[in-house]
Amino acid sequence: MVWYIVILLGITWFIQSILGYLQIKHFNKHFKKMRELGRVAIGKNKGKIRAGVVVLIAVDGKGNIIRVEKMKGVSVFARMKPVKGLEDKNILSIDNNTLKNFDKLTAKAIENAIENFKKFSGEGGEE
Repeated sequence: MVWYIVILLGITWFIQSILGYLQIKHFNKHFKKMRELGRVAIGKNKGKIRAGVVVLIAVDGKGNIIRVEKMKGVSVFARMKPVKGLEDKNILSIDNNTLKNFDKLTAKAIENAIENFKKFSGEGGEE
């Protein structure tokens, strides 16, 4: 009986590993496509019990947002999906008023992406 449980756990772990690999491959494919559009800011909001969110924001040379995609979920079945409402806005001009249109988890991930953009583009906290 114990061996059946051990084998079942092993099979479950193996399937989880394969699905996790496929999810990372899906993410990397979307990141590469977004990278072709311009610089990409990545933001995340880890969910402890609730769903986590990863956001990709493609930005042109002037800081204008070209495209936004997010992956939200608690399982390996979460996939990247387009996010509407931020296109053609400057990433540095996004404020809490703009973020009210999004759920809390997505808004926090977008805030994290903006912080990362500022940090890695040399914008600091200026504005």
